[in-house]
Amino acid sequence: MKQSEVKKLSVAELQEKLGETKKSYADLKLAHAITPLENPIQLRNARRVVARIATELTNRELQ
Repeated sequence: MKQSEVKKLSVAELQEKLGETKKSYADLKLAHAITPLENPIQLRNARRVVARIATELTNRELQ
């Protein structure tokens, strides 16, 4: 998910998406701990999407 896509979402949608992506990131981490993922870059990408969404939520709260 790109930053431009994140900016188009509403606050409610961002909060919902944040919960979903945090859960998927946790699932990926667990799966990677059990057996290594075929593409471990997925972990980095998921973590960055979580950060993008959280940053956008914080920016909107400060405005």
